[in-house]
Amino acid sequence: MTKLVTEAELNNDAKILEDGGAIRSPWKMAWRKLKRHRLAMIGMWILIILHLFSIFADFFTPYGEVNTDRRRINHPPTKVHIVSPEGKLVRPFIYRYDRVDAMRNRYEPDKSTMYPIRLFVRGDKYKILGFETNVRLLGVDSPARLYLFGGDRYGRDIFSRIAYGGRRSLFIGLIGLVVSMSIGMIYGGIAGFFGGWIDNIMMRVAEVIMSIPSIYLLLALGAVLPASLPSDKRFMLITFILAFISWAGLARVIRGMVLSLAKTEFVAGAEAIGCSQPRIILRHILPNTLSYVIVNATLAIPGFILGEAGLSLLSLGIQHPLASWGNMLSEAMNLSGLSNYPWLLVPGFFIFVTVLSYSFFGDGIRDALDPRAQT
Repeated sequence: MTKLVTEAELNNDAKILEDGGAIRSPWKMAWRKLKRHRLAMIGMWILIILHLFSIFADFFTPYGEVNTDRRRINHPPTKVHIVSPEGKLVRPFIYRYDRVDAMRNRYEPDKSTMYPIRLFVRGDKYKILGFETNVRLLGVDSPARLYLFGGDRYGRDIFSRIAYGGRRSLFIGLIGLVVSMSIGMIYGGIAGFFGGWIDNIMMRVAEVIMSIPSIYLLLALGAVLPASLPSDKRFMLITFILAFISWAGLARVIRGMVLSLAKTEFVAGAEAIGCSQPRIILRHILPNTLSYVIVNATLAIPGFILGEAGLSLLSLGIQHPLASWGNMLSEAMNLSGLSNYPWLLVPGFFIFVTVLSYSFFGDGIRDALDPRAQT
């Protein structure tokens, strides 16, 4: 008589035999399937590059976050040349730009002097790993300025501020995710495990929290918080509050998964050997919901990134002179200014690429962790 192996048994096996007896763990099998998903891998590497670029923004950028030059407001992107006026191939260089029309902010390159792009130059000071230094990856000699993505209305380098803004726009989603995921998993796990009147009361509380309109809450928080509170601390506080009320949807899903897992044999076995209820929930039930949580995390982070952009556009998030992709994009809200300075849309491009990369990566993880998908 053939023994039927259930999907739950496969998911709870520590290791699986395949490929002529080779032993592979479920996570190694998922990684192998993920590597075959090209769009997911492209998205993953784009996200890795963006996060590293933001973490080490001080080194990769030519200027500091608040470095300004009021003589070069709305400066166009500087063109990088590799061919000299004599037609010879030379090291990359730029020309210094002079403002020829102050009213319209028109600039023309001064081709009398070439300014080579140098590596490991001295610039604005910063601290890294507790040490203070002023070495930056690239730069040019004064009086030229290197504006790879152009300058904003204060003469600040958009390329540099993209990197510094990524520290807030990218990592604010991770902070909010940790808060909401932690609460949602534990809350839903408790409700699903105990069931009955405890489950009924906890789910009603979650539904009340889900019914709170976030936009009105944001406006109320913006009015209540003191004006003297720094913008980064203000936005961090708002993010924690929003994350605290966004866990309810995840808790409902986790509760449904736990309701089915609580009746399985491995939970009954854990109860039989005397495991405490908190241990059963944290060590035996919640880990079996991890595949869904990982997929949900990759899809939830873009929501926090877009939320940061929206908050900054409403003047509730990071404010100048600190940078975030949202408040940088707010400068492109003026149609006349946007038509004259289209490079102000660069932060929107980075938001688009980041959200798209998370979507591709999340889709690949979902397929890799799906036990019904073909190996």
